[in-house]
Amino acid sequence: MIESFIDFVLNIDNHLEIIIQDYGFWIYLLIFIIVFCETGLVITPFLPGDSLLFALGAISATGSLSLPITYVIICAAAILGNIVNYQIGYYIGPKIFYKENVRFLNKQHLIRTRLFYERHGGKTVVISRFLPIFRTFAPFVAGIGRMNYARFTFFNIIGCIAWVTTFLIGGYYFGNIPIIRNNFALVIIAIIIISALPAIIGLLRGHKMKQHK
Repeated sequence: MIESFIDFVLNIDNHLEIIIQDYGFWIYLLIFIIVFCETGLVITPFLPGDSLLFALGAISATGSLSLPITYVIICAAAILGNIVNYQIGYYIGPKIFYKENVRFLNKQHLIRTRLFYERHGGKTVVISRFLPIFRTFAPFVAGIGRMNYARFTFFNIIGCIAWVTTFLIGGYYFGNIPIIRNNFALVIIAIIIISALPAIIGLLRGHKMKQHK
């Protein structure tokens, strides 16, 4: 199962093209569900995000998908996902956060996101949109912290639009350049590494600080 997931992420363009051929217009519903779950459900931070958007942009450039429809659907899924995640954090988050062992939930991710949130405030909702795992937990932590809903919504919309524009439009204009198209798996790996780099640096700094204590 893990091998199949890795294969899907690294060859996401080929898999998406097959899915489009098989399901046609229903691909838009699938896109909405994946982006919504990756953002709105605290237990699914592993779903592809940045790489999916880049691949969808590249496929849209071939005419297999409508760029405007794809853009609107992803923005809607990301914004609604964050709102649902915020509400979950607001109403049941405190019980989960202070519970010792929670199945299907990595508490360390929550703690790191909370520290990130305390450091950057409302901007966390925007910044975390570009950070895998953090973007799944940021709205949840914002709900736990009772962040003003209007303020959260403002940052949520800005962050989601910036994220979709960066990766979807980036894929649309650059995804089919021969050197990128012929090395798409390497490009996806590079996107994943670059996206995860801030989180990795944060972990290394935290480990270093613990060693100095």
